[in-house]
Amino acid sequence: MLANSRHTIASDALSNIVMVPALATTPLEEIIAGRKLSALFQPIITMKNGEFLGFEGLIRGPADSPLHSPFNLFSAAEQQGLSLEVEMLARQIVLESFARQKLPGNLFLNISPETLNHPSFKNGQTLEFMHELQIDPANVVIEITENQPTYDFEGMRSALLHYRAMGFKIAIDDLGAGFSSLRLWSELRPDFIKIDMHFIQGVDHDPIKLQFLKSIQQIAESCGTRVIAEGVETPGELRVIKDIGIELGQGYFIARPSHTPPLLATSETGSIIGSSNIAVFPTEGMNKRTHMTAHKLLSYVEPEQPETLNDQVLERFTSNPALRIIPVVKNGIPKGLINRYQFLDCFAKPFQRELMGRKSCGRFIQTEPLLVEKNMPIEELSHFMAEADSRHFADGFIITDNGRYIGVASGQDLLRELTQMQLEAARYANPLTLLPGNVPINEHIERLLLANTPFIACYCDLDNFKPFNDCYSYRKGDEMIQLTGRLLGWACDHKQDFIGHIGGDDFILLMQSRDWKTRCEQALRSFEQAASLLFKEEHLASGGYLSESRDGCVQFHPITTLSIGAIQVSPGQYMSHHEVSAAMSAAKKMAKKTPGNSLFIEQRSPWHGK
Repeated sequence: MLANSRHTIASDALSNIVMVPALATTPLEEIIAGRKLSALFQPIITMKNGEFLGFEGLIRGPADSPLHSPFNLFSAAEQQGLSLEVEMLARQIVLESFARQKLPGNLFLNISPETLNHPSFKNGQTLEFMHELQIDPANVVIEITENQPTYDFEGMRSALLHYRAMGFKIAIDDLGAGFSSLRLWSELRPDFIKIDMHFIQGVDHDPIKLQFLKSIQQIAESCGTRVIAEGVETPGELRVIKDIGIELGQGYFIARPSHTPPLLATSETGSIIGSSNIAVFPTEGMNKRTHMTAHKLLSYVEPEQPETLNDQVLERFTSNPALRIIPVVKNGIPKGLINRYQFLDCFAKPFQRELMGRKSCGRFIQTEPLLVEKNMPIEELSHFMAEADSRHFADGFIITDNGRYIGVASGQDLLRELTQMQLEAARYANPLTLLPGNVPINEHIERLLLANTPFIACYCDLDNFKPFNDCYSYRKGDEMIQLTGRLLGWACDHKQDFIGHIGGDDFILLMQSRDWKTRCEQALRSFEQAASLLFKEEHLASGGYLSESRDGCVQFHPITTLSIGAIQVSPGQYMSHHEVSAAMSAAKKMAKKTPGNSLFIEQRSPWHGK
């Protein structure tokens, strides 16, 4: 009886809040008049313990209506000038359903900026309505959703401070997708920030999205905001956002929106959250700087006009020994370059300054300069330079923006940048196998150590590889290295195991899979079978081949085999990746002492799994 009475009071209260059209003439007006909306709830999970922090309230139109989807519903409301009425009715339906089901935790209530200052919300009517439903404002999070740009930041800030003073918490939805969510975050300092699902979906395969999430998490930690990752749809995505340190998650993998939502996480979700394993983060692949353009090479040199006197050019060259070229520009359009050495060589001759000093520099201009647009990729520029006249490499080239002069660069600048790119690429990814290089390997080891996660570290090395390389050619050697990388990769569980290539014929496996030993043994068997295809039949029959060493001696070399040295790393056993690397190297040396394809497991610090 008390419940029925409470519902009656609530219904009376909301009749003062919702402005129902006097005469319902459209399907949308009929929905408003008949309160034909229903509420769904989607849980928001806490990554630390797997418990639900609360639920986001969502709204749907009648199931048999084109206005069932929220997109169609609110689009129709905007077209008919009923956005306020629909949103306020949706809010009431969600509050009623939340109270009726007595759902635990917080209710995330979607509210657009346009309705924040509406009297029915700001003057306490909604608060009174919540009081009748026995919903504490401290358990309600006002989730700001943007459907159009927000310009009245001061008004919104004032309104949200008002609601916060009433006990509400504040969340900003769809960070990264909204029109002004970053500014809102900066000015409002909300309790929660929701990252748009675009940056969550596929984050376990996309290093750019991963870096975005890491940056957002660092900012959130510095200003005391709790981050919610929206749109979690796969186990891999959940593992990554958990390991980044994001506190809260929401999405289909955790639970779909439902009229009667679950109160506990699924066993699959709980096992991921409770696992001590860490996710294998995606890496950049080849070079992080592959998108670098010619603009990176630019240095600005003040140009001269074609009418500039030679005396002025001479003065610039003599006063600046590092100046090698001077661009000549007319009305922003490049006309050519003046080369330092050719110019000074001419003026070194007797009486040349007296004869040429007061004349224009036109005769020294090298016309038809090489023009490069600032957005040309560095690698494309290198091919462009290779096909151009060789003088452009020495003299340099002009960098333009839509054909207008902005600076110059030299072939040496290009060569230096290409070299740096290659060095950096080798650190992040091996160019032969495209597997992660030294930097990602060391970073992953440090993450494992920091998480106190037990794991297996394997150093994989080819035996008698150099004689094979010398005898069969470098091309065949590269083929064997690529084959080894593929076989080791196939042996890994890529959700838990990391493979890297530190260079040459050396590979690293960092494994969290329980059946790691079986996987290593399978890799050895696969290598024995596949590598035999790279040898001649007679060499296989004799178990090796004769070849001449560098000192001229003929030696017998066994068939190339694979050795794996494995160490079992327990929490607290090692302090850095340097220590792990040293232990792996020692295990590899022991493995290589055993003839044939071999696996050596360091037994001094046993680990029996999890």
